[in-house]
Amino acid sequence: MSEDKGKQFLELIDEQNSLQWSIVNHLARLVKSGWESQETKSELESLLQKHEEITTKLNGLDGTL
Repeated sequence: MSEDKGKQFLELIDEQNSLQWSIVNHLARLVKSGWESQETKSELESLLQKHEEITTKLNGLDGTL
């Protein structure tokens, strides 16, 4: 893996990790609200979409990790 791809990989992993913590936080808020918070649901959907995009980017990187 080239140095640029290695750097990109690490940046994507860091971003993905931050999103995962945010997703867990939002899930906890939804549970506490009895699954009633539409705002939290919308935020969670957005976070999940971003997570999917990052995962797609990670899977598309060339070379061996």
